[in-house]
Amino acid sequence: MADLAQARDGLRAYRLISGMWIRSLMAYRVSFTMTALGNLTVTAFDFAAILLMFSQVDRLGGYSLPEIAFLYGASGTAFGLTDLALGSMDRLGKRVRDGTLDTLLVRPVPVIAQVAADRFGLHRLGRVVQGVLVLTYALVVLDIEWTPLKALMIPLMLLSGAGIFASVFMAGAAFQFVAQDAAEVQSAFTYGGNTLLQYPPTLFTKDLVRGVTFVLPLAFVNWLPALYVMGRPYPLDLPTWVAFTPPLVAAACLALAGLAWRAGLRSYRSTGS
Repeated sequence: MADLAQARDGLRAYRLISGMWIRSLMAYRVSFTMTALGNLTVTAFDFAAILLMFSQVDRLGGYSLPEIAFLYGASGTAFGLTDLALGSMDRLGKRVRDGTLDTLLVRPVPVIAQVAADRFGLHRLGRVVQGVLVLTYALVVLDIEWTPLKALMIPLMLLSGAGIFASVFMAGAAFQFVAQDAAEVQSAFTYGGNTLLQYPPTLFTKDLVRGVTFVLPLAFVNWLPALYVMGRPYPLDLPTWVAFTPPLVAAACLALAGLAWRAGLRSYRSTGS
């Protein structure tokens, strides 16, 4: 019951803090609109690079443009949702260095909720919109033999993928308690992981595919469930049922990231300033 009450307090604090930042952004609507459109445009350049590749080739790693658009849209949407909700966590290292984290510790709400909601960037919604647009294009163009399970797999994949990315954000933030200037390391696994998943696994070595399947399970964000939907073979000759495991993988990753966060928070020592 205590953990449930703490989670409820954390969600309430997150809602209040993020709402405050949203109201602040909305006070300058033109600036917000321009920033959101700029964010949408910048993220669109990633897909523009893929389109440029396909102006020279018909297939990339054995995959057609709609198939890669499906991988891109699924990963981009899942990552965009997480980046929107937790993107501010990469600032934790700065708070640890300058001692401003101490002000969050004295408040009667979970620190993780305060860190996640700090400077909530609604303009990041542009990344979500761009991912949804590409995913919609892929679902319309692809010739998929739809079944109830395949239809269910789409929202399941997006939610599970967001959960897996959220665990990476949390673990990266926990690491910053130890390595105080590690925002770039965190970005290598979050933004870098999203970029990796935008392309088919056939482009990468088997060792890398094994690493993002069994060590840092990013393959469960889109590769495995998306290949099931498209009816393509899985990397590493994995069995069919692994396509249905992303929710379990996301839950396990979040649990481990939560333990890492608690360990990092307990290890924190104030700057004394």
